[in-house]
Order: sequence, then structure tokens, then C-alpha cells
Amino acid sequence: MSTNDNPPEEPMGSELPPQDRPEQGAQREAEPARPPQPTRPAEPAEPGETAAPGEPGETAAPGETAVSEAAAAQAAEPAQTGRQRLAEGLWPPRVSRAQLIVALLLFVLGLGLAIQVRSNSDSSALRGARQEDLVRILDELDGRTKRLEDEKQQLEDQRKELESSSNQAEEARRQTIEKERQLGILAGTVAAQGPGITLKITDPKGQVQSDQLLDTLQELRAAGAEAIQINGVRIVAGSFFSDEGGGIGIDGKKITQPYEFKVIGKAQDLEPALNIPGGVVQTLEKEQATVAVTRSAKIVVDALRAAKQPDYARSSSS
Repeated sequence: MSTNDNPPEEPMGSELPPQDRPEQGAQREAEPARPPQPTRPAEPAEPGETAAPGEPGETAAPGETAVSEAAAAQAAEPAQTGRQRLAEGLWPPRVSRAQLIVALLLFVLGLGLAIQVRSNSDSSALRGARQEDLVRILDELDGRTKRLEDEKQQLEDQRKELESSSNQAEEARRQTIEKERQLGILAGTVAAQGPGITLKITDPKGQVQSDQLLDTLQELRAAGAEAIQINGVRIVAGSFFSDEGGGIGIDGKKITQPYEFKVIGKAQDLEPALNIPGGVVQTLEKEQATVAVTRSAKIVVDALRAAKQPDYARSSSS
């Protein structure tokens, strides 16, 4: 038997075991062991969003999702103006029961105060008056004020004359006579003359009534008439009017048309008082009557009334 002294050949491509590789074993012993890396759980993606490329399975945190949704909703809504925000704050009203009761009590209190103030107002009677009535009232007040000022001036002049006169008894007697004459004119016992107007009312259809003549008389008196005569009848403080068949009665005496007023006074005040809007002339013209007013420098009022002696009144001596 023959033996082969050469060792058997190792197959090609075989490697030595690790223990037979001294260099590689030394290198592995020199490197320290690395701790295992913890894996982060995949975050859920936001609704409507897809994961970024290279980051599969990565989702956003819950807090980040809410913030992103609020920002997206705010960006989608249109911006409100200040007026819209104010309207939303005021309506619908947020009123409690106590506030509603307090508001109701305040409303009732304010309503009561307003009614009280209106009822105590002196001008409440003139609120519903027509413009023509207001003009007439104002004209009457002006005329009355002027007459009172004139009377005041006359009394002051008389007082000065009495104080400055050397013979005060004679001056007092003269003023007494003058006062008696003035009172006689007012009472209708003395004839009078002076400047004034003549008022003639023609009523072809007989529509003028006694109350309309009375209104005419009152308007003349308010304008400053000092002596008045109607168709030969002297008008005094106690005169009265009545409707008679086919005419009008004054103090029981029947007069017929045309009705003629003779008035002594300041013509510049008497005529405008009759022609004011809504006054005597317009009222009579509505009844289809004709009114004529004529100024004159001399008007004679000669109709007289008998002086009536009082039955019970007597003058008292002091």
C-alpha cells in the first residue's frame, strides 16, 4: 500500500472559522456595543392630509390637529365688521327677569311724570289751536297791553299834575269832571265823537246770526273800541243780542240789515283786528255776506241810553 506524504488540499472558496481569524476577532472586541434605538410610534395623519414622502405612517398629535382645524375655520370665515359684532352682542337680548321688572317700573314712572307735566302746562290749551286763532289771540294781547300802558301813563300824568299844582283842590275837581265824562261815554249817557271806523255788513241771504254780530263786537272791544253804536242802538257793557224774526235784536230792539257799526277808537288797531286770518271778515264772507270797512277821522256816536238809577246801591262816604 502506498501512502501520500502530501497533505490533502482544502476545497477552493472555503473560509477559516472566526477563531482562526485573529485580526477580525480583535477588531470586533474593540468596538463597544450600541444600545437598541427605541422606535417612535407612528403619528396619525390629519384629516385631508397625506403623509410626507419618506415618512410613512407618521400622524400629527391631537393638540396640533385641533389648532390646525381652528385656524382653517377662521381663515374660511369672512371677517366681520364692527357694526356686525355690535349687532350680534345686542341681539338677541340677554335680559334677566329682575332687569325686565326694573325696566317696566321705570317706564311706568316716566309715563306718569310726562302726563303730570303735560297736565300742569299752561300752554297745553293752545297746542291744538289753529294758526288763525293764535294770531288773533296774540293781536288781542298786544292791543290790551298797549291800552294798559296808555292808562298807566295817564294816571301818572294826573298824579304829577296834582302834586305840582298850586291849587290842588281845583285840579282835583277838574280831573273828577273829566273822569265823569269818560265814564258817561262808556255808560252810553253822553254822546261821543272821534276817529274810528265804520263797518257795514250786508246779508242778502239772511245767513248772519246774532252770535256772529256778538263776535264782531267782542273783536272790536278787544282791539280798543271806546264807543260803539249799531243801527242807532248804543252798545254798553250790559248789551245783549238775540235772534228775531227777519232780523236781530239788541237789548230788545229789533234791527235789520244792513248792519252798520260806528266805532270810535284807533283805526290802525281796529281794522287789522277785523281782517286777521280766520277773523270776523272771513267768517262773515263764508256766510256769503259783504263786509265793508271804512276809516274816518271823525265818527259821531250820538245814540244815548238813559242813566239807570240803582235800586239798592248807595255811595259810601269815607
